[in-house]
Amino acid sequence: MRLFDGLRYGLMGLPLAFVALPLYVVLPNYYAKNFAVPLASLGVLLLVVRIFDAVVDPLLGRWADRLFRRTSSQIFGQIAALAAGLVVGFVALFFPPAFVLQSAETFFTPPLLLWAGWCLVVCYVSFSALSIAHQSWGAMLGGDAAKRSRVVAWREGLGLLGVVLASVTPLLFGLTVTSVLLAGFLALGIGAWAYAPRPANAELASSQKGSSLWAPLLQPAFRQLLLIFMVNGIASAVPATLILFFVQDRLQAPAFMESWFLGVYFVAAALALPVWTRCIARLGLERSWLAGMVLAVGVFVFAALLEAGDTTEFLIVCALSGVAMAVDLVAPAALLAGLLQTGEKEIPIAEKMPEAGTYFGWWNLVTKFNLALAAGISLPLLNLLGYAPGMRSPEALQSLTWTYCLLPCGLKVIAALLLFFHTLRKPL
Repeated sequence: MRLFDGLRYGLMGLPLAFVALPLYVVLPNYYAKNFAVPLASLGVLLLVVRIFDAVVDPLLGRWADRLFRRTSSQIFGQIAALAAGLVVGFVALFFPPAFVLQSAETFFTPPLLLWAGWCLVVCYVSFSALSIAHQSWGAMLGGDAAKRSRVVAWREGLGLLGVVLASVTPLLFGLTVTSVLLAGFLALGIGAWAYAPRPANAELASSQKGSSLWAPLLQPAFRQLLLIFMVNGIASAVPATLILFFVQDRLQAPAFMESWFLGVYFVAAALALPVWTRCIARLGLERSWLAGMVLAVGVFVFAALLEAGDTTEFLIVCALSGVAMAVDLVAPAALLAGLLQTGEKEIPIAEKMPEAGTYFGWWNLVTKFNLALAAGISLPLLNLLGYAPGMRSPEALQSLTWTYCLLPCGLKVIAALLLFFHTLRKPL
């Protein structure tokens, strides 16, 4: 994929990543501090809305399949409408109107929670629909493993840039500037996408029918790839869930180092993307993904040896784990695109394209459940092993180290074995 073609397609990944961080990270603290919303009530609201967000993804995938049977003006008209809905929902969420705040003062928090719930539904549905449509478009471009990996790398690389920008913008410039930047980035992303390379038959006859919502799950190859993706995704999500505990209690690092650790991780991942695309061109998707898993295991085994004050060594851990994570961003989605291209019965991509959205709907559902499962596994396990935030006894720190370092290693090994035997049986 040429430079400008990659930018035109991948640029939409920046605003989608840019908006995700405030929605998932900034919002709980913002509502608790600024509107005195009880954490328990806020937690229940976020849990309910996020479960809804996950389970609706396959339906949004079906919507994307129908969308790509329309004309270009209809396709990008709906995409622009979703982007507008995302911006409106985002602004309404972080800047609730006066009558809602006054009602919340009179009736405590229910009116504000109801307002936040509806705004979150609008934001999450708009965000998920745009993400699935964007991912499906990239998959439908087809090509060999090298081309598919480059397509995904452009999207994910610009997404990493969006994450880095979103991590500093609210803190440095506030949420008003963040909202304006979000609207601008979305407009630029849609404008670029409209001129991006198109699938061979991006505008299909409106009368053509795709397969059922459950069709992807009936394909053994997709189920196996989804299982590998899920196990590997949980392995990656566990350290993301526990990193602040590890930094604060195991390493006892200064607070300002936390941003350095995260920054090094994301920058290393972004810099590693071109390296992995070259590796994929020479080694293939499966071998490159396996190499990334092996690297991640080695890095976290090393992390298990760290003691208090080993901040320089942990910066190296963050850099190398970012490098390993980069191939996780590219290889799974490129393998899924290859599955869509060939199918289990060698179905040409021109006939498989109406199903791309459905596949990515299930794919995104698993992505979101991975985050929930990582928290659902690691946090209770830590409690069972006797660790609580702030505890620094040798036994508590050992439990934290095992959970942060060795649990992901075990899951990565399982994912690597599944991928190895899956590759031997039927390379994608």
